[in-house]
Amino acid sequence: MRESKPSRPLSELLKFSGLIILFLLSVSFLGKNEATENETGSAVNDSAYDVSEANVIWKLGAQNDSAEEFSAKTFTTSAKESVSLNAKTLSASQLKQLPSGLNGKSNPELTITYNLSKIPQNGVLFTVRILDANQSVPQLAVFSNRELSGIIQIAGVGGTGVEYSFRKTYELYIPKEQLKTGENTLRLLAARSEYASSEEDQYTRWTWDELSLASLSSPIKEPIHGNYVNTGTMLANKQFYYDTGATAHLPYIMKWLGVAYSGNIMRTGGPSNVGNSNSDMENYYKTLAEYNMQAVALYLYTGDIKLNPDGSLPDSAKKKLTDYFKKYGSYIQYAEVDNEPGLFNRSKAVNLAVAKWLNTEGKKIAPHLLTVAPGWAYAAEYKIRRCGNQTGTVQQCGSPDGWERDPAQRLELENITDLTNGHSYGGSFAAKDGGSFTENLKTFRGAEDGLPKKMLVTEFGTSDAHTDDWHYGAKESTAAIFDRIMRAHIGYADMFVQHAAFFYNYSLFQFKDINLRTHDPAKTEIYYTKQDEDSRVSIMRRLSTAYATHGAPLTYNLLNKDELADKMVYIRPVDTSKLEPLPGSGATSNKVLVNLVNFENTTQKVSVKVTMPKQTVYEGERFGNGDTYEEARSYVTGLKASPELTFTETLAPGEAVQYILQPSTEVGDKAPDNLTATAIRGTAVRLNWHEAPGTSYDVLRAEGQGELKTIESGLEATSFVDRAVKEGVVYRYAVRVTGKKALSKEAQITATGLVPLDRTGWTISSNMTNNSSNPWAAIDNELSSRWDTGKNMTSGESLQVDMGTEHSIEAVLLDSSRSEYDYPRGLAIYVSTDGKSWNQVFTGKGKKDQYLYSFSKVKARYVKVVQTGYGGNYWSVHDLEIYSRD
Repeated sequence: MRESKPSRPLSELLKFSGLIILFLLSVSFLGKNEATENETGSAVNDSAYDVSEANVIWKLGAQNDSAEEFSAKTFTTSAKESVSLNAKTLSASQLKQLPSGLNGKSNPELTITYNLSKIPQNGVLFTVRILDANQSVPQLAVFSNRELSGIIQIAGVGGTGVEYSFRKTYELYIPKEQLKTGENTLRLLAARSEYASSEEDQYTRWTWDELSLASLSSPIKEPIHGNYVNTGTMLANKQFYYDTGATAHLPYIMKWLGVAYSGNIMRTGGPSNVGNSNSDMENYYKTLAEYNMQAVALYLYTGDIKLNPDGSLPDSAKKKLTDYFKKYGSYIQYAEVDNEPGLFNRSKAVNLAVAKWLNTEGKKIAPHLLTVAPGWAYAAEYKIRRCGNQTGTVQQCGSPDGWERDPAQRLELENITDLTNGHSYGGSFAAKDGGSFTENLKTFRGAEDGLPKKMLVTEFGTSDAHTDDWHYGAKESTAAIFDRIMRAHIGYADMFVQHAAFFYNYSLFQFKDINLRTHDPAKTEIYYTKQDEDSRVSIMRRLSTAYATHGAPLTYNLLNKDELADKMVYIRPVDTSKLEPLPGSGATSNKVLVNLVNFENTTQKVSVKVTMPKQTVYEGERFGNGDTYEEARSYVTGLKASPELTFTETLAPGEAVQYILQPSTEVGDKAPDNLTATAIRGTAVRLNWHEAPGTSYDVLRAEGQGELKTIESGLEATSFVDRAVKEGVVYRYAVRVTGKKALSKEAQITATGLVPLDRTGWTISSNMTNNSSNPWAAIDNELSSRWDTGKNMTSGESLQVDMGTEHSIEAVLLDSSRSEYDYPRGLAIYVSTDGKSWNQVFTGKGKKDQYLYSFSKVKARYVKVVQTGYGGNYWSVHDLEIYSRD
């Protein structure tokens, strides 16, 4: 499908790492039969390794898009399970005895024995070209001398009924420590996936074209593991808001998922039609850069755009885009044209106009920028599959109707974007109609060696209702389908973003009743789709640490080789300081990442000696299993490297452990930030702060303007409750890392036992029947939302709260600070125990912004707030809280 012989996937590896992205503006992606040449021109051909024909140790078969040289009886027991090589290749008759692929049921493995007169100093590269495979995402586990070198995830369309083929060359780095002089064995195994039973074996199959092993002439820049991939998630508050809460949680989530520091990717950019959606966007992008992460931005809401008569963008759209990219363009590596345009009834012409703007004006502002095709949902015509955003009398899914399902019309966007896309949920990636993998094959009319342009999937994942295909026999079916879809993307995509960290049925982490602005990031919990099943977080950590941790490989030696012989335990230590700066942001990293990954369904002990970059003392974070961030993370110090450093872990089934380390001399005296002090019941103060490098913290307190003195030390948590306070006294607090001097910014509070009640289970109503907003917005823990009257305020408008149970209450807080003049001109507060008999407890003038209306203690279940004045504004309530000492 290409104009010339495609280069090996690893030779294109660094086009999407920090080294080559700056040059990708000149890449030609599209084949001669499907599209005109991409506007970005021709590619700079760089390589992460040096392999020539002279380096070949052995080669089986020939790259001729055929498996005819191998046995025609591949999937029977008649094909050989082992072969001994005394030369670089075999004769035609000898090749005929070898299988043309593997099958988990009939011929699950092939062992290749070969000799080395000396060990290649830089290790070797195993290469396998796959012609076709089953849609089940079969796994090829590769063992060198009984140590796991890696597990190749193989993409295929077998069983889908799609007419186009997918061919791809996969490459695997084998370090010199897994080789020896004399006889070596390379064992290739069709491995069952994590959760499946023996029922899956019959679907674990593929056909190969060529297999080879070659020595590396120079140190490899990346421990390639089948395919070079980047991954990440989307993290916003309340679905849309890139606010201070989202920014605060960002480092915690990226580190916990194992994607931080090595050039992985996050989806960003709140929609332009949602107010305050980008309130902390600059700090969000700066945080991504700090953790050496890339960003794919989706900003403009295309449904609002009406094109000029000549088909160009209106000035309003141009201004939004221009302003956004002038502010943040240096931080953004990729720009997405649209989100599911057919499903949301968007115009193809608008999409084309946005793409053209990004390719011209966008790249003038940010020359490093690469454009990404819309996040295809492959929506069909309205009569086939109903979609939303319907206005007027014409019912359609996009304009023209169904254009997103049509490969020819999609190709118009593909011709003018640098990367393709394709949203994918559950097993839909392999669906014949509407599947991201199969639809892209239709667009490009097949794949000769991977898709003819790089693929960035901006949404993948599973909902709570998705389950694995019953044919595979998985006991944990909801876990199995998330594992399978992520492995599929490792097999056929280049970048893929999970949707999303906090998002209803698709969530990685607990999201119910959580506002990230007030939530403590360290208290973040895993969201379990099903009880007694593995979590999406565990699966994503395992696959991310095995496939998406990038940097120069570090030498390591397995110390308990006999225990781990033929076990699927993967080791991946890398030096991220060798990565080139990311384009635009110039982001870099100085971390050493040591990953230990157990793909077995039994507990495995691993002991490994890693040669660190320096002979010094290291420290940093360790992440492993745990239902909360605090349980999963610990801080380790005093790791003396000579420069060898030994790591010993007992890994639970499916567990991934990652160490994030740097020399202790490079760890500065950094103060904890974001210290907050909150009054809690019982006249006490709760302190929360964000983590800083170190094993524990000290808490300091002062009364009034007095001297700060230590009241607690050696705290491992990032929270503390101070119960030794007096009502009405003003206190100042600060926190530092134990043994360090730098203090956090102070937090000040007046101690009181009068605090807001928990609003869980509350109901709220209004006596307004027309035009007013949903009253729930007043108690939804989100200041960006509000309840309002929908018209200028008049006396008698009211909100009524049912707290569910009786409480002794003393005050009501009303917040209208985000709608500056929408405060009540007059106010009366009534309470009731039965919702029938009411007692007035407050009356007076209303106050601007946020104000606490106090009254004498009274028992109540119901509270009614009545606006008693008149004004030329709406009455708006962004937040309503009721205070008590209960």
